[in-house]
Amino acid sequence: MSRAILVIDVINDFVSGVMGSERASRILSTISKLLTWARENHVPIIYVTDAHHQGIEPEFEIFPIHALDGSNGSEIVGEIKPERGDYHIKKRRYSGFYETGLDSLLRDLKVDTLIITGIVTNICVQHTAADAFFRGYKIIIPSDCVEALSDAEQEFALRYMEKIYGAEITTSQKVFSL
Repeated sequence: MSRAILVIDVINDFVSGVMGSERASRILSTISKLLTWARENHVPIIYVTDAHHQGIEPEFEIFPIHALDGSNGSEIVGEIKPERGDYHIKKRRYSGFYETGLDSLLRDLKVDTLIITGIVTNICVQHTAADAFFRGYKIIIPSDCVEALSDAEQEFALRYMEKIYGAEITTSQKVFSL
């Protein structure tokens, strides 16, 4: 098993900005510990973040304008900033795989298992997990490292990914022993 950690959309606009929430803030320290473990165990870390363009995003018809490429809102939060050797992929759609170089990077790294963390569980995390499943990756989701906007959305998304994509829903503590 060759693993990588994906950190989905843990950016200023989703933690403290226009679409921020207390729920998002509460997973930062757990993700930080998981990233420390990953670096100590030579597990690649790939940040996948929204980087939208002003005025042309269909998503802005559904959600407020957020994560404009190059803005402070699109920056990864300070508590889990990338370090040397980490990777960063920008995306314009919900899935980290859609029209990005993520799959090629994972193939180059010989990764077959993704540990997916981030925000929002029932949107970008779930869509990224779907595309990972379609591409044959094993999916592990530490439930204490993902967050939705409500308990109901969180539970539904976790159960859905477990049932439909075969995702292993676990905790960060159990990931440490993988």
